[in-house]
Amino acid sequence: MDDLYDEFGNFIGEEAESEEASEAGGDAGDYVYDDDVSDAAGGVTGQELMEIDAEGPSNAVVLHEDKQYYPTAQQVYGEEVETRVEEEDAQPLTQPIIAPVEQKKFNIEETDLPPVFYDREFMTDLMNFPEQIRNIAFAGHLHHGKTAFADMLVLETHDITDRLERRVGKKRDEQLRYTDIHITERDRGLSVKAAPMSLVLQSSKGKSHLVNFIDTPGHVNFVDEVAASLRLVDGVCLVVDVIEGVQVNTEQIIKHAVLEDIPLTLIINKMDRLILELSLPPKDAYFKLKHVVEEVNSIIADTVPATAASKRISPEKGNVLFACTGMGWCFTLPSFAKMYTDTYGDIDPDEFAKRLWGDVYFNPKKRNFTRKPTEERSARSFVHFVLEPIYKIFTHSISDSPQKLRPVLASLGIELKPSQYKLDARDILKLVCERFFGPSTGFVDMIVRHIPSPVEGAGRMLDRYYTGPIDTKVAWSIASCDQDGALVVHVTKLFSTTDAKSFYSFGRVLSGTARPGMQVRVLGEGYSLDDEEDMAMATVSEVYIAETRYNIPTDGVPAGNLVLLSGVDNSIVKSATIVPPKLEDEDAYIFRPVTHFTESVLKIAVEPVIPSELPKMLDGLRKVNKSYPLIKTKVEESGEHIVLGTGELYMDCVLHDLRRLYADMDIKVSDPVTRFCETVVETSQTKCYAITPNKKNKITMIAEQLEKGISTDIESGKVKIRDPIRKTAKYFEEHHGWDKLAARSIWAFGPEDNGPNILQDDTLPTEVDKKLLGTVKESIRQGFSWATREGPLCEEPIRNTKFRVTDVLLAGEAIARGGGQIIPTSRRACYSSFLMASPRLMEPLYAVSVLGPEASHTEVYNVLARRRGHVLSDGPVAGTPLYRVDGLLPVIDSFGFETDLRIRTKDSSSMVSLVFDSWSIVPGDPLDREQIIRPLQQASVQATARDFVLKTRRRKGLSEDVSVRTFLEPEFYQSLLGSGLLGEV
Repeated sequence: MDDLYDEFGNFIGEEAESEEASEAGGDAGDYVYDDDVSDAAGGVTGQELMEIDAEGPSNAVVLHEDKQYYPTAQQVYGEEVETRVEEEDAQPLTQPIIAPVEQKKFNIEETDLPPVFYDREFMTDLMNFPEQIRNIAFAGHLHHGKTAFADMLVLETHDITDRLERRVGKKRDEQLRYTDIHITERDRGLSVKAAPMSLVLQSSKGKSHLVNFIDTPGHVNFVDEVAASLRLVDGVCLVVDVIEGVQVNTEQIIKHAVLEDIPLTLIINKMDRLILELSLPPKDAYFKLKHVVEEVNSIIADTVPATAASKRISPEKGNVLFACTGMGWCFTLPSFAKMYTDTYGDIDPDEFAKRLWGDVYFNPKKRNFTRKPTEERSARSFVHFVLEPIYKIFTHSISDSPQKLRPVLASLGIELKPSQYKLDARDILKLVCERFFGPSTGFVDMIVRHIPSPVEGAGRMLDRYYTGPIDTKVAWSIASCDQDGALVVHVTKLFSTTDAKSFYSFGRVLSGTARPGMQVRVLGEGYSLDDEEDMAMATVSEVYIAETRYNIPTDGVPAGNLVLLSGVDNSIVKSATIVPPKLEDEDAYIFRPVTHFTESVLKIAVEPVIPSELPKMLDGLRKVNKSYPLIKTKVEESGEHIVLGTGELYMDCVLHDLRRLYADMDIKVSDPVTRFCETVVETSQTKCYAITPNKKNKITMIAEQLEKGISTDIESGKVKIRDPIRKTAKYFEEHHGWDKLAARSIWAFGPEDNGPNILQDDTLPTEVDKKLLGTVKESIRQGFSWATREGPLCEEPIRNTKFRVTDVLLAGEAIARGGGQIIPTSRRACYSSFLMASPRLMEPLYAVSVLGPEASHTEVYNVLARRRGHVLSDGPVAGTPLYRVDGLLPVIDSFGFETDLRIRTKDSSSMVSLVFDSWSIVPGDPLDREQIIRPLQQASVQATARDFVLKTRRRKGLSEDVSVRTFLEPEFYQSLLGSGLLGEV
């Protein structure tokens, strides 16, 4: 046995061949051990030793600390796998070691591309012909039928009828409302996001057109989606419910479209309600339709009186479509006239259509048209040729038995299967109407004729939105929709991906062709040639044709089309302009940010339930900020994370997305409050000055109220500070009666370039060195901007105030009048002059519109009165049993208004719309210390402003009260006290 071991005790005998002898170390050879175990004697590596003595056992001495009994994790899993070793088990038992992959399912999506009745290659080919393309948006009030109209077009082009017929009830509804894909849209029964689709539709002549449409939300809280969509299209299809008529949101959209010079067409929807609900006779139905058309025209005339005649809509022009989306039919007067032409042959459809509206009567005896009724039997041509046939179809389809109905339908050339006669009356009516009216060729004819193609609409986009010169190559390429020009894409909307980790950028290709893999520059809203900070380089990873429930990947989308891009969203917040990395011999310019027609005035504060999840919440807020066009997020100085939105439903959807979709965490939400503004109602009692910390400069100012209308003109962009000073001055001279000197002395609008405050140089050349003053002009402007962004009352923006610089004493040496000295001093001068000019607090007001049964209108008065609101007008809606009440309501008292009203009226059918209207001065003096605010008691009317200021300052962590003493120079303050201009504070 001694020859089996050497003198060191190492086994040198032959290896046992039996399985029993090798059981203990049978798997040891499978492991891959480290190669750097050194030989004790000579430092020979294990690899070299194996090469020398490959056949026999190793005689090397391995120290105890170098022995390896088990393979490391790196050896087991490979070098590319990240491994982590923890000494203690820090993971709770409830949490899995490897968490399962979480699939977020908040959107309805098609698993595959659904079958369509046209070749998709044909659709992509049509994209190369801008003359055959129409970019439109469906817009209108809530529940007026925009999504239903989109469904009607989808059912005409998508082969999903079999899928629909196999489902009933809720599952069938899921297949409809095709453009409502978000889970909140499904639960609430209304659209929240804009939804784009591209379809190939045929006109009455059989010519195919590519229609890129965007289905927009109708709720007044989501008008930001409408504004972002209208920026990309060449025309608007305004959808109006024939019974409810023009409502609040409809009115807003008409005004915005007309002011932006976007062509308008009208779709009067739900025509069946006239017959089935109101049971109006044909003559009265005509007057109801005429009233709806005139409502739209009157708003156009009020908005732009000069061009109202050219923008007027009327059925005989062909820009009014009559539709019933529930029954799946629509027609214009030319398309209805064509049905007569197809039947009788010898009629000119265009001439006939002109006689089918207005005070044109048909005499059946003489078979001619007259302007006045000649006999009792004479009827308006629209009633005789259009409404009466429709009424007869409805009557026969609903009331006749199958035996009587069959010959009637046969006379119209309509055949139904025997099984279809056994359906419900409404289903039979739908089938008959679909066969009688056919596909929606009248709609295609209307948009082709009255909405410009991308080539024709490019000029308006350039003139209104492009910030660069229009005599360059890029501008020419945009104007001509040149597919081979430099790439220019205007992005106005971001759509979340399925996993909610990134966004698709939705925009319009204005020039060139967007292709995957392209290197591009993304220019943000703040980009300019002077400040290139808001710019990023990116690579377009994928290019899609957006179809709402599915996206069609493509190898390029040419100019004139809407496009969905992935990979470029990182630096985009709201809107952006995408251009190539370098343009030939010219600079890149952006398209202006989207102009919204409302403001975010509802404010809440959010914080995570678990403080360590703050970074997660911040990431969620960043994504929510991208997802909603008009949302604003900011951090107050107190550390509060503030979210600003348009209304309660808007904020509810935002918080749902924040909690469930983007952050996936629990969040605490404060009680809703509102934004305030600060203003003055008088001129400063005295000139207020402020001295710089180095005692070498002195700035004197006066604050006073701006004349009515100036702030709205600045905010709406009618006058711009970036325009040449002569142009700005001329505007103030002509429209507001300013003298030339005052108009040309305007230094800035604040806090931004479109802010509702003015800084004016009111110094005299004989008293102030103007050249020296010019060196500190920018610093004074920055101090003014800082002051107007955060006012002295409760750090809310200042509004409707003019600050006049009356005197400036400056040090001779430049180092003594630097920005660090001048900017805070300018701010203090603004604050002190502001507080000496009777400061007041301003609050936002909602315009309230309540549409419901007449019996409920008295309760609207009571609920509004309890919330500091009041009624402006009320009255019945013409031709309906509905009653409409319009009024004003402070936003801070509006929370729960709709619920309160429904409870008190015991009625859920009233439609309540709350939309931002204007800013109003809160009653009372915010600095009146004699007003005592008692806890848990409602403040009196005159103490309202004081109450708001104190509570806002407490919420923001500011000192209890505000005093002019804080901003005045000590000796100036004492002199004011002595003179009696200032009471003891």
